[in-house]
Amino acid sequence: MNKKVSIQGFEGSFHQMAARNFFGKNVEVVCCSTFKELINIAENKTESDGGVMAIENSIAGSILPNYNLLQKSNLKIVGEVYLQIKQNLLVNPGVKLEDIREVHSHPMAIQQCFGFLDKYNWKLIETEDTALSAKHVHQHHSKHIAAIASKLAAELFDLEMIAPNIQTLKNNYTRFLILQREKEVLEIEGANKASINFHTDHSKGSLAKVLTCIADAGINLSKLQSFPIPGSNFKYSFHADLEFEGKDQLDKVLVALKKMTESLKIYGVYKNGK
Repeated sequence: MNKKVSIQGFEGSFHQMAARNFFGKNVEVVCCSTFKELINIAENKTESDGGVMAIENSIAGSILPNYNLLQKSNLKIVGEVYLQIKQNLLVNPGVKLEDIREVHSHPMAIQQCFGFLDKYNWKLIETEDTALSAKHVHQHHSKHIAAIASKLAAELFDLEMIAPNIQTLKNNYTRFLILQREKEVLEIEGANKASINFHTDHSKGSLAKVLTCIADAGINLSKLQSFPIPGSNFKYSFHADLEFEGKDQLDKVLVALKKMTESLKIYGVYKNGK
C-alpha cells in the first residue's frame, strides 16, 4: 500500500520531489497551502500517514516558524531528505525563447534566477507557487508565458525545459523532514542522527556545559538553533541536531543531558539524509 503524506504546495512542487525521493514515485501527496495545514493533516490518521516539511535551506537558512509547529505537534522525525533546488524555465512544447514575454513564478524562485533573467527583457510576474505557475502555463496553452519550476512540474504538466538549471547559485539545497505520528513510530535500524530541544537554568556557563558534554561523548553537533521561550524575559531553548555512530552513544549522552537541563524533548532518532 502506497504512503500518503501531506506537503506544502501543489503537485510538482519541491516538497513532492522530496516525498518521492524518500518514499518512491508512487507516494500519494495531500497538497496544503500552509505549513500549519500540513502539520494538521499529518497528525490526522484518517487523512494521511504523516508529512514532509521543509525545515532549512543552505542559502536562506532555517525556517523558524516550522520548528515552532514541530514543537507543538505530536509528530516525530523519522527521516530527512536533502534536495538540490534546480530551477528550470518551462514552456509549452514548441515555444522558443524569443516567443516569451512573461515569466511567472514564486518570488523566491525568481530571485534565485536573476543571473539568468537579467539577460532578457521579460516581465516577471510573482505568484504563490512555482508548480502552480507551471500548471497555469499548461492550462492556458500560452506561447508567450513561461514558468520557473521543477523538473517534476515539467513532467506532470507536459512542459518543455527550454532552459534547465537557471538558478544563479548552483549549491542550493533544502532539507526536508519526514514526519510521522508519535504513537506509530518504530525504532529505526541504523539510525545515526537525532534532533532534540532543550533549555537550561540559564545560569552562567550552563549552555557551555551541555555542549561540552555532547562533544566529550564523541557526538557531532551539526546544528544549534536558539528560540525565545514564550512568556520569559529573553530566555531561550535550543534545537540541536546530533550525529552519532551508535545508539548506545546517543542514549548515554541523553541521560546526562536530562540531568543538566530543565527540559529535554526528543524530536526524533533517524538516519542522516546526506
